[in-house]
This record gives sequence, C-alpha cells and structure tokens, in this order.
Amino acid sequence: MGEMIKVGMADLNACKYPNALTTLGLGSCVGIALYDPSTKVGGMAHIMLPDSTKIRKNENHAKFADTGIDELIKLMLSLGAKRQNLVAKIAGGAQMFAFSSNNDMLRIGDRNVDATKAKLNALGIKILSEDTGLNYGRTIEFYTETGELLIKSVGKPIKII
Repeated sequence: MGEMIKVGMADLNACKYPNALTTLGLGSCVGIALYDPSTKVGGMAHIMLPDSTKIRKNENHAKFADTGIDELIKLMLSLGAKRQNLVAKIAGGAQMFAFSSNNDMLRIGDRNVDATKAKLNALGIKILSEDTGLNYGRTIEFYTETGELLIKSVGKPIKII
C-alpha cells in the first residue's frame, strides 16, 4: 500500500500507483479525479468556484474548475500520463444550506458541477461516474491501482464509484 496524499481545499495534486489521493470535506466544492488507466497516474483537484474569468485576483488556479483541470492535466502529464487516456470521476457540489431562493450565487454547488462537466467535455475527457449534488458533505479517496473513487459521508454507507 502506498502513501495517501492529502489534497487541501482549492488545491490539487497527482501521483502514481501505489499512492492514492484524498480530499476532505467537499461541500459545495467539487472533487475531480482524473486517471490514466494505462500508466496508473491519478490526479485530484478540490475546486471551490466554477470560473476564474469572473474573479480579478485569481492566481490560485486550483480554486477554479476551468484552470484547475488544465493545471491538473499538466501535472499528470509530467508524471507520465497520456492525454488521450484520461478519464474522470467527480464528487461533491452539494447544496449545503436550504435556501428557498434560486439566487445563482447560492447555487454554487450546482454551478461547480456544471462548470466541471463543461470543461471536461470541452477537453474530450469522459466522466465515468459521479456522486454530486444533494445536501451533504463528502470525503473522497482515489486509488490509482484500480481507478476507484471511494466516497464517505457522515451517516451514510461508504460508496465506491
């Protein structure tokens, strides 16, 4: 068993088998796991916001769906991943608070999920599975040996996607 590498909020990292990646406490944030099954290189980003172009001071690429995914791919390629082999699994994007309004700023979880899907789609990266939305937080672990994404939520059974 390799090392479990922690990815913080608005952060990203990549590793090779036998190491694995984890990020804690995804609420409205989205955890994006990218994987090259042929080289067993995995990457994870914990994005907080959908779109870097809407924010003036956006030096932290990992914070946003659009720039975070680009940055993650670059890092994975540097570890030997092949661009054409990449597949994705995503989790998070919860609506953590009950609002009766449809104010877009409050729908940040949905917007993060939509932006993540749009970016992956634009890059031609297939999303194999997802566990998104609803109203609870998630902690995720991504295993480079199998490409499995394990999802833990308080009071719920562990899920593998």
